[in-house]
Amino acid sequence: MWRGRASFDRALGGLHDEVLVLGSMVDKALERSIEALRRLDQQAARDIIHNDLTINQKRFEIEEQAIELIATQQPLARDLRTIVAVLHIIVELERIGDYAEGIAKIALLHGDQPLLKPLIDVPRMADKARDMLRRSLSAFIEHDAQAAKQIAAEDDEVDALYDQVYRELLTYMLNDPRTIDRATWLLWVAHNLERSADRVTNICERVVYEVTGRMEEMNVSKY
Repeated sequence: MWRGRASFDRALGGLHDEVLVLGSMVDKALERSIEALRRLDQQAARDIIHNDLTINQKRFEIEEQAIELIATQQPLARDLRTIVAVLHIIVELERIGDYAEGIAKIALLHGDQPLLKPLIDVPRMADKARDMLRRSLSAFIEHDAQAAKQIAAEDDEVDALYDQVYRELLTYMLNDPRTIDRATWLLWVAHNLERSADRVTNICERVVYEVTGRMEEMNVSKY
């Protein structure tokens, strides 16, 4: 039953706040996973894996709040688009958290083996993906469709770094088959970061939908 606009706005604001909390949790997970990999810190990696359960639980809590808001307030038009956008964005955030968990698992895979090479482009990929993530959530809160489109276009930068990492690691594997395992692990890391940026692009699509009411596929593959 409709309880008044002020009540609804407070509930909607609470949803926004919870999305930002989840986004911050995911951002920190990505940051910590790269640091755990860089130092091959197995305890830190285990902590990241364990904390992914907290990220998953937060996503479910937000989903329940959003569904309750739809059921009790019967929102229309723009408000309903906002809630639908929230439901999609939290799924994307949870998946990015899964990618961070995957990177932590790769740190554990190394055991007592050192990294194949110092991490250079992989941290750059992580920094860019995290920057895009934070800005995409700001665009959502600020209802800024233009900013969302710009952020989505920057996914090409992450793709270019991935291609660079791929070529470098492939060279290692071709030159010395003994490096294949460790090169493959780092390639998985780069893939997880590339997919994280793709998920941010999906968030940006939802921001544009929330603002304009139109779904636009962004950064479509040129191949």
